[in-house]
Amino acid sequence: MPIGVFARRCGLTPSALRFYADSGLLRPAEVDPVSGYRYYGPDQLPHAARLRRLREIAMPLATVDAVLDAEPETAWRLIDEHVAKVVEDAEATKRTAALVKSSLADVPSLRIATLKGPVLADAIEQVLTATVREPGLPVLGGLYVEATAEAITLTATDRYRLSTRTLAPMDPPPATWSATVNGDELRSTAAALRRSPLVGLDATPHGIWLRMAGREDQHCRLLREEFPDHRSMLASLPEVTTRVTIAKDTFLRAMEELPGEHLALRMSDGSVQVLARDGSPLHLTAAVDGSDLRIDFDLTTLYPAISTAIGPDVMLDLRGPEQPVTIRSADRGDLTTLAMPVKPDHSA
Repeated sequence: MPIGVFARRCGLTPSALRFYADSGLLRPAEVDPVSGYRYYGPDQLPHAARLRRLREIAMPLATVDAVLDAEPETAWRLIDEHVAKVVEDAEATKRTAALVKSSLADVPSLRIATLKGPVLADAIEQVLTATVREPGLPVLGGLYVEATAEAITLTATDRYRLSTRTLAPMDPPPATWSATVNGDELRSTAAALRRSPLVGLDATPHGIWLRMAGREDQHCRLLREEFPDHRSMLASLPEVTTRVTIAKDTFLRAMEELPGEHLALRMSDGSVQVLARDGSPLHLTAAVDGSDLRIDFDLTTLYPAISTAIGPDVMLDLRGPEQPVTIRSADRGDLTTLAMPVKPDHSA
């Protein structure tokens, strides 16, 4: 078929086809020796479509050539490497833009807290386990930071879990402040924070600065979307009806040994049973106070909520089979996680 017809069918322009022919990426099936007209065959359409799509993701010509000639496994790896670099470059551009905005003259900053670096690093990593990357809802990948005269509170949620931890600042902030900070950028600062005895948190209209003596200051952007109204949810929770204190490692091993993606907890007669949907229950030693109860969970919700708890024992405050369970460290309650149950007949 002539180059114009082929161009319409494959989505490339004739000029692009001439360029790719001259660069060796897509040579025509035949070239008229007299007129120089280029002709293409129908069997070249898949190759042309792949070429067009690779160029649409801004892949360099040399990499495109390597992908088109490679075996599938190698081609997948090259595509993944290119996408990772594009994403990394885009994030770097965003960070640089935020730095430029924050460095402009007359941009005010507010010292909201001075915290111990290792403590802040641990808190960030613990709470960020409750984040998720969800298209259209970037706020679920962020960390909500609240500063009051009493404490600095970090909160994150993926809508099925909500984790929060309070930290005592070295000095009370001059004013209350709250915003949602980019979770990925905060996560990347954890190693530097852990090696800094003290860290100052300075807020600007576009982000927060993490000031560390003897180290380069780190900047993390704010997310514009409003954080979910978790305060109303917490305020509306009913009274606790059953309280369980159990060894963390024992509980985690029981969940690891159970088959399937769903499990149930049965509290009765002062003991805890962990049950799969079908199979024998595992009996665990625990301190149980309150009403008998059965409550069901997805493993992907309950397991990380238990694993991030601080200390050897965890305390579960339960309110019924349809209410979120509050999970706290038995001896340190400053890290708290809420986990949503599922219906007993829930299936993926």
